[in-house]
Amino acid sequence: MSLLTIILNIFLPPLAVFLKHGLGTTFLISLLLTLIGWIPGVIHAFVVNQ
Repeated sequence: MSLLTIILNIFLPPLAVFLKHGLGTTFLISLLLTLIGWIPGVIHAFVVNQ
């Protein structure tokens, strides 16, 4: 995992997931979790972008 990916996972989780996986269910889940709460979005981004 690159430094840029780690920074995006922390500050913009849906963007990090989008850059790795594109538009799809993973991106939508990340967007929903980030809207519900920032921490769940960050955790999901780190798990998905391992």
